[in-house]
Amino acid sequence: MDCPSCSTELERKMIREIEVDECPDCKGIWFEDDELRKAKDSTDSDLNWIDFEIWKHKDRAKARSKDLQCPDCRKALVAIDYSDTDVEIDYCPSCKGIWLDKGEFKSIIKALTDELLTKSFSDYVKASIEEAKEIVAGPEPFLSEWKDFVTVCRMMQYRLFIENPKLLEEAMIIQQTNPIK
Repeated sequence: MDCPSCSTELERKMIREIEVDECPDCKGIWFEDDELRKAKDSTDSDLNWIDFEIWKHKDRAKARSKDLQCPDCRKALVAIDYSDTDVEIDYCPSCKGIWLDKGEFKSIIKALTDELLTKSFSDYVKASIEEAKEIVAGPEPFLSEWKDFVTVCRMMQYRLFIENPKLLEEAMIIQQTNPIK
């Protein structure tokens, strides 16, 4: 496969345990269908439950023609702005592959981490309810949905203590006076 940006032959690269194709010259990365989600999940387990949605804001996600060809199926790629970031995802509507220019994968991870860190306790309560529903009727296997639910509950606990530092102090006092045996 050749790089859609500079036509250099792509090389296999590992992002944790996910094998992707990277351009040795421009450092862009080609993610085949679902590899981007898997790479995101393997990069930070706290991000697993946040779904990577290129169509997150359908009202703002306008696909624009791009003068790039998919390295896999050779069809035209379209450009989509990712959420509130400066990342422009080059997407293949045919094979669902995604091309990211140098540094854009890190920018997406940073945006998702920022989203994670700025959620309120109320946001986490809502997310935990949604994740609980997905345990029963979600698109992923039970164990995956369960892990997502547990992660959201853990993040909700952290947010509760961040928003209520006195509560954390009291919990620490109780824990110290009544250690679990």
